[in-house]
Amino acid sequence: MRVSLTIAATTLVAAFSCTRARPVVAIPAESGERHFGDIRQLTFGGENAEAYFSADGQYITFQSTRDGRTCDQQYVMRRDGSGLVRVSNGLGKTTCGWFFPGGQRLFFASSHAHDSICPTRPDPSAGYVWPLDRFDIYTVNRDGSDMRRLTNYNVYTAEGVLSPDGKKIVFTSLKDGDLEIYTMNADGSDVKRLTFTPGYDGGPWWSPDGKQIVYRAHHPTDSVQLAEQKRLLEQRLVRPSRVELFVMNADGSNQRQVTALGGANFGPSWTPDGKRIIFSSNHQNPRSGNFDLFLVDVAANLATSTQVEQVTFSPVFDGFPMFSPDGKQLIWASNRKNDKPNETNLFLADWR
Repeated sequence: MRVSLTIAATTLVAAFSCTRARPVVAIPAESGERHFGDIRQLTFGGENAEAYFSADGQYITFQSTRDGRTCDQQYVMRRDGSGLVRVSNGLGKTTCGWFFPGGQRLFFASSHAHDSICPTRPDPSAGYVWPLDRFDIYTVNRDGSDMRRLTNYNVYTAEGVLSPDGKKIVFTSLKDGDLEIYTMNADGSDVKRLTFTPGYDGGPWWSPDGKQIVYRAHHPTDSVQLAEQKRLLEQRLVRPSRVELFVMNADGSNQRQVTALGGANFGPSWTPDGKRIIFSSNHQNPRSGNFDLFLVDVAANLATSTQVEQVTFSPVFDGFPMFSPDGKQLIWASNRKNDKPNETNLFLADWR
């Protein structure tokens, strides 16, 4: 699920389309960004986010509102930003793409089976909320051909990530009435529920060895908060302003809280050695849209601000980090270096 970019600032005939991209541009790091070597800007304009590598590191899939669209479609490009192809069908809204082994096929979530147009955005009077659009998960070839439906829950089902061995997908779904985390085989069979605590569980990501899953969660403990959450879920909404990071074993056992930072902590993934988690957070100013990337040890217990390392220092949104398979680069989405207000673009940095 993409963070609503109000935080960050705010045809069946054609199965895919190609677009000529602008040349990749080198930009300087912000003061304090000691982990970054050369930084390259890969996209220019619109809202571009949730960019994830193929297993060989040669391709990237991401969601974007380019081409004048008002909600996301799914795209693939080469690691250098060239060869841009839309792989979704241009209908509805998409999110959360991921490559299967070999990089010839990928999966993503789409709402197009329920409506060909963009879903209605939440009423601003509801405050800061995320919509739980009626996504299901689909698979498709890297050129946009041969789309197939993988899940049929007809409720929010998205945030899929493939296990390192390519055998299982972990995902988030509202199919049982609460936002919970599940696994299934790569063909959609053998679905297993991993989380059961009332509240919000989402954004799961496998550790490099496939033995653990990091995720974001908020579990209200009083009846007022639980009633509010239920009321929002009935409207297919969730309020993500308070979420912390948790880790569990791949079978759902040994669930424990890693951070206690306050604010919204989301979009976690792992360093290549599996010892740390990189994530986005606004805990330094929870009411602001200034999200930065941070690192925390996976062994941490209720880590506070003194126990995390800040990675980005731009005064705007930075989120959705992922290391390249060789661990030498980091890709993420940011509002830095915008041509226009509210644009979110993708950046690739050498990692020190």
